[in-house]
Amino acid sequence: MFLQPVPLEKSFRLINHGPTVMVSAKHGGVENVMSASWACALDFSPARVTVVIDKSTFTRPLIEGSGQFALQAPFASQAQLVMAMGESRKHNQEKIHQAGAKLFYQDGFDVPLVQGCAAYLVCRLLPEPHNQQAYDLFIGEVLAAWADERVFRQGHWHFDDVDDSLKTLHYVAGGQFYLTGKSRVVAP
Repeated sequence: MFLQPVPLEKSFRLINHGPTVMVSAKHGGVENVMSASWACALDFSPARVTVVIDKSTFTRPLIEGSGQFALQAPFASQAQLVMAMGESRKHNQEKIHQAGAKLFYQDGFDVPLVQGCAAYLVCRLLPEPHNQQAYDLFIGEVLAAWADERVFRQGHWHFDDVDDSLKTLHYVAGGQFYLTGKSRVVAP
């Protein structure tokens, strides 16, 4: 892997462009990964993110029980894995294994991460019971972040000069994704 740490004050950039993410969590020795399209940066300092996690998901009680979760931005080459992780583990206890997902852990964090993604954010749940119950909206404080240096360097994404397989995904519906496109820099 080509992971490099990302300073927390720059971690919002890992999801600010709106990629589909995979959300992972672990509680009581049980691990799970789910796909989510509605995740975004919330604040810079401290770094915070939001993600919508429906009450019916297998991952939600793991997050609520452990107080931790991770967001990872998968590469386009992982689109099939993203679709497989969108399947409920309630109905398929072997989905992670069957999809061929490999999980790993970063030192100091007991949150599983999906191997081979473009970026990772490990978060501490900031409990907001009303938001969680009424809107399925979870808020996390980013504790650590990493990105693949092939596509994220010096605080910026560099997708213009890489193969499409190394771009991030944006899910629409019905198995349709878009890939991150070309950058356009506008002078301030």
